[in-house]
This record gives sequence, C-alpha cells and structure tokens, in this order.
Amino acid sequence: MKVEAYIHNVKFYETDKMNITHHSNYVRWMEEARINFMEKVGCDYRELEKVGISSPVVSVKCDFIKTTTFGDDVYIYVSVKKFNGVRFWVSYEMKCNNEIVLTAESQHCFVKDNMQIINLKKEVPDYYNRLADASKSCDTKKVDSD
Repeated sequence: MKVEAYIHNVKFYETDKMNITHHSNYVRWMEEARINFMEKVGCDYRELEKVGISSPVVSVKCDFIKTTTFGDDVYIYVSVKKFNGVRFWVSYEMKCNNEIVLTAESQHCFVKDNMQIINLKKEVPDYYNRLADASKSCDTKKVDSD
C-alpha cells in the first residue's frame, strides 16, 4: 500500500527570532502526519477513541539536519517500522526542496481509559489486523517537493 507524503506548510508563528522553524514544531507535525497516515491505511484514530483506547507517545527521537522557514512546504513521509499489537514504532522523513531536513522515530503503546496497557489483537482485532497489514506492506510514496 502506498501512502503519499503529508504536506505541512510552515506558518509564521512556528518560527523563532532567527526566522527558522522552532524545533518543537517538528514533533507536532509528526503527530499530524502519523494521524493522517493511520487514517489513510484504514486505522482512524477516532475509531480507537470511540472504544476507550488511546495511543500515547512513549518516546521520540529526532535528528535535525537542515532548517525550514516560514512558507516552506515540508513533505513528511511516514512508515510503520515495527508493530506487535502492544507497541508500534513509526519512522518519519521530512523533506523540503528535495532535501532531508529531519529524520525521526516515535514509539507508541495502546492503553484503555484507565491507562492500562493493552494488546490490540485481543481488544480490537479488526483494528489490529488493519494496522498489521499496513505495517507489513508499508511503503510511502516519495513525492518530489518541487
């Protein structure tokens, strides 16, 4: 399954005094792109929330390579690196003007409203199957940004 890049246009308020994107915004964009990716592969996050399950971030690792500035289009490529039903690992590559500006990974788990960690295979098998299929065939279509 191919999923096109999520495109984020850098807003003026996302930049700092040096006129570059503040580093904290990249994590927000990762979330936007991850939610979009999951929706595109049939794993709408709202479905999980309706049955009292959420997927908090357990860890984030970012490598900042180049800066972006106001008005730049940032293409965010998302792929599921690993998924076992309890946790999943997501990889990100952000590009601007066909150059990599950031590579990152995030790790997530699945919890009930009481924050008890669960296994999706047991709790929501349909969702588990869709995410497992997406992780096996995960391929993000690389779209040139210019």
